[in-house]
Amino acid sequence: MENELVREIAKWKEKRDAVILAHYYVDGAVQEIADYVGDSYYLAKIATELKEQVIIFCGVSFMGESAKLLNPNKTVIMADSSADCPMAHMIDKERIQEVRKEYSDVAVVCYVNSTAEIKAYSDICVTSSNAVKVVKAIGQKNIFFIPDNNLGRYVSKMIPEKNFIFHDGFCHVHKSIHLDRVIEAKRVNPEAKVLAHPECTKDVLNIADYIGSTSEIIAYATQSECEKFIICTEMGVFFELMRKNPKKKFYSVGHRQFCPNMKKVTLEKVLGALKEMGPEVLVDKSISKKAVIPLQKMLEFAK
Repeated sequence: MENELVREIAKWKEKRDAVILAHYYVDGAVQEIADYVGDSYYLAKIATELKEQVIIFCGVSFMGESAKLLNPNKTVIMADSSADCPMAHMIDKERIQEVRKEYSDVAVVCYVNSTAEIKAYSDICVTSSNAVKVVKAIGQKNIFFIPDNNLGRYVSKMIPEKNFIFHDGFCHVHKSIHLDRVIEAKRVNPEAKVLAHPECTKDVLNIADYIGSTSEIIAYATQSECEKFIICTEMGVFFELMRKNPKKKFYSVGHRQFCPNMKKVTLEKVLGALKEMGPEVLVDKSISKKAVIPLQKMLEFAK
C-alpha cells in the first residue's frame, strides 16, 4: 500500500509541477518522499530558491505561512491545514505594543514559530539555528524576544551585553523533556552525549554536551566520533539521524518527545493535497506586506 502511495505521489507531483518540503519532525515516511527536508531556517531559505510554482508543505501552519510570505506568487499548500503550533499563538500584538511603549528603542525579535500577524508587528525573525547570529547583528540593545521563553533565555546567555525582555511562550514538546528523565537516560548510557534543542528548559541545557537546532544536532551527531547520543528534541529527527548514522545509537528520554500536530502529516494527506490542490495557504495582503519584511531581514542578516 505504501509503495503504491509513493508512486501516486510521484505521478501527481509531476502533473502539478510541485515540490514537497518537509520538516524533520514529520513522520519518516513523509520525509522519505520529500524533495527537501530541513529545519525551519533551511525550509524558509530553500522556499525562495525553487523553480516549481506549487509548494506542498509538510509541517505546521506557520511554516506554510512563511513560505507563502516569501513566495507570494506561488501556490503554497499544506498537507494538513489543521497541523498547528501552539507556541505560535502564545503572543498577541497588544503585548508587543505594550513593550514598544515601555522601551522606545526596542527591537522585537520574533521566533519564526509565530503567526503571520505577529511577524507583521515584529522587527526581525530568527530561527533556533541563527538566533544568536542575528541578534548580535542588531543595533538595538533592548531585545523583546517572542514567543519562546527558553530559546530567548539561551540567546541572552550568549549575548550578555544586550538587555532582554522575555515572553512566557514555550514548546510543549521540549518543555516536557524533564531533567530527571535525561539524568536517568544518562545513567543507563553513561558514555552517550546529551544533545539538546535550545527550546528545552534551562536545567536540561545545563547538562547538555551540545545545544543546537534540529539540523545542528544532526550535523553534530554525524561528525562526532561518539557512538551513542541522548536526543532532547522531537523524535521525528531520529529518522534522519539513523539514516545518516546507521551504526550509531540514539536514545530518547521519554514518550513525550512527540508533536501530535507534526504527526498529522501522512502520505495519504500529501497525495490528497496534490490531487485537490488544497488546502491552500492564503495570507491577507495587508498583513503579508508587513510580515514578509522581518523574514527577509532574517535571511539577509543570517548570510
